[in-house]
Amino acid sequence: MIQINPLLSIVNQLLQRETLKIADYAQAIRDARQMLNEAFQAGENVLLLLQQHADFIDAVLQHLWSASRISSQRATLVAVGGYGRRELHPASDVDLMVLLTENPQAECNERLSAFITLLWDIGLDVGHSVRTLDECLEAASNDLTIITNLIESRYVTGNENLYRALQDAISPEQMWDSRAFFMAKLEEQQKRHLRFGDSSHRVEPNLKEGRGGLRDIQTISWVTLREYGTFSLQELYAKRLLEYDEFETLRAGREFLWSIRFVLHGLAKRKEDRLLFDYQRTLAHRFGYTDDTNNAAVEAFMQRYYRTITDLERLSEMLMGIFREKILTLTPPAPEMLGEWYQKRGTLISVNSPDVFVIYPTALLEIFLLLQMTPGVTGLIPDTIRLIRHNLHRIDAGFRQQIRHRQLFIQMLRQPKGITFVMRLMNRYGLLAAYIPAFSNIVGRMQYDLFHMYTVDEHTLFVLRNLRRYSTPQGAQELPLCSEVFRTLRNPELLYLAGLFHDIAKGRNGDHSELGAVDAFNFCREHGLDLHDASLVSWLVRNHLLMSMTAQRKDISDPAVVHEFAEHVTSQSRLDGLFLLTVADIRGTNHQLWNGWKQSLLHELYHSTRNLLRNRSSISRESALLIEEKRQAALEQLVGEGFQDKSCYQLWAQFGGDYHLQHSVESVIWHTR
Repeated sequence: MIQINPLLSIVNQLLQRETLKIADYAQAIRDARQMLNEAFQAGENVLLLLQQHADFIDAVLQHLWSASRISSQRATLVAVGGYGRRELHPASDVDLMVLLTENPQAECNERLSAFITLLWDIGLDVGHSVRTLDECLEAASNDLTIITNLIESRYVTGNENLYRALQDAISPEQMWDSRAFFMAKLEEQQKRHLRFGDSSHRVEPNLKEGRGGLRDIQTISWVTLREYGTFSLQELYAKRLLEYDEFETLRAGREFLWSIRFVLHGLAKRKEDRLLFDYQRTLAHRFGYTDDTNNAAVEAFMQRYYRTITDLERLSEMLMGIFREKILTLTPPAPEMLGEWYQKRGTLISVNSPDVFVIYPTALLEIFLLLQMTPGVTGLIPDTIRLIRHNLHRIDAGFRQQIRHRQLFIQMLRQPKGITFVMRLMNRYGLLAAYIPAFSNIVGRMQYDLFHMYTVDEHTLFVLRNLRRYSTPQGAQELPLCSEVFRTLRNPELLYLAGLFHDIAKGRNGDHSELGAVDAFNFCREHGLDLHDASLVSWLVRNHLLMSMTAQRKDISDPAVVHEFAEHVTSQSRLDGLFLLTVADIRGTNHQLWNGWKQSLLHELYHSTRNLLRNRSSISRESALLIEEKRQAALEQLVGEGFQDKSCYQLWAQFGGDYHLQHSVESVIWHTR
């Protein structure tokens, strides 16, 4: 059923007047945009509104073009950009191209100039170019942006045959076939991702240019248009490139981003793609989130946004991988078997059968360990990514309790490289939230302040990256002391676990440090860590803010302050872990927070505390607790080997009061044997 565009009635009423002034056109445009806003608030579909807006502008331009007396035999008015796609948001630019049969004479130039000036005068933000057909073709053959604008362009008025000639001349058979176009778009996307980096997951995200944003969806549409001749995303489902639920996720995600952008334009009264703090509360209310207690409405709305972006990022990655296979039609490399269940295809890993995750659910974790251990691989093939998503439900309580699966997760953290890489992939594909249920609460969770730059899950992964970086040559150059301390760590995976869990309880009722410490301890014990190691991770999570608060809020030149801090820290292993975690946490919160002043404070506190611990003359209450903790951890192993508790305690008593403070649990066990 054809739906009547109510905005066209505004144009019809306008044209019934005998004389028209600039103010009349300007008022008509304001009335149309007001009608659009009212329709949106009444629940009208956002795509329909964008199309109606574009059609309304078409009608206005057609009338003004006719009145301008520009020769319709020699010129064509063409819509490009979002206007060309009929995706015209309330305050978006109206991008136009005037296509000419030949270079314009002075009179034509004057009329074109007057026409464009009039569009500005009536309140349209116009972007325009004027080209002959030959100039268009020459520019399009050499410029990806221009060919992209032309293939998504739309005829508005003027010489329609001239426009058809343009479309025939820029067809894939004439220039930029789908293979060349896809390769160029893939490179363009990769450069854009590098330029905008993590902007999608910042607390003031850019919904257009970042990963998973509108530009990624447009890239998919452009490639689809060049390969299949249609701009419709539904074609991807029709061609079986997407399953129906994936198509629905893509369609619904795009409409959600469009809806946010629609409201943003109204709030900013100009084109705007950033979800700035100034707009977030109003946006939350507009989308039905009204509980302002402790910023609950804003955080719930933004969590929906970030999770949508993550879904779209995953789908974009998968589709670009599918396009690579379909469009480039390269001869696939001979698969190289990797054990019983996997194979390497070029630089990607896949399962060797669609039912691998059904028959062998362990593969859901094992494949990521394989990514770390296999040289020269860059990721998973699209079909395997899809299979992982389909089988996430297999990671249930029973799966998490299996010793093999727990060993695999810890083994990933013990690898010499690829830890951040696989953890990011596991987060993107939903594995981290499935395997660590508490992690699901922080996926896409923002903190409504300018202090934290990223969502909690992104911040956590940045902290993990920063911790790993200490072990690299780049890290040694940037942070020599951190690198030096890191090299002394007995088990670096304990530090990585503390990084993963330090903010895991954000958003829950209660102290996130205390709640996270409990989660961390339980996770570590379930994963085979001894009592001392689990307690160390738990202690680091509980106290991850202690060192930064002491260094920045207290007078660390006062010996009493350092003594109090040292009494709480108690051991060198705790001090080392806390120092490294603190630096990584600050640098992962907001890159502007880290500076030479904070570095010097933390270095001073670290050195002062280390000296105090080395020269301690008495055992504090905290030290006594740590000693007993180490004894219990050692006894767990020794009793299992047949030693008696009493005999162990008698032996240890001969070594002096600070023996356990000076030695690791492993050393205590070895000495006792």
